[in-house]
Amino acid sequence: MADTKLTVNKHGSLRITGDFTIYDAQGQAFDLGGRTAISLCRCGHSDRKPFCDGSHRRVGFQSEVKAVSLPPPASGGGRG
Repeated sequence: MADTKLTVNKHGSLRITGDFTIYDAQGQAFDLGGRTAISLCRCGHSDRKPFCDGSHRRVGFQSEVKAVSLPPPASGGGRG
């Protein structure tokens, strides 16, 4: 299985590359047309949500994220 990489782009999208599947809230998989790289909207302005359409540039979305270490998950789960 290929590695999957998710990159939080400065002032932009979430970029996913590798072997992955994206599901909607009902558990249905999106047809990604064989793509192994996709960008997801982070600004909330895309007309193609959850996919990025470049709207972050038009609206001046600002977000610069630096990697941090999270504490261990609380007992009973690893989500959050």
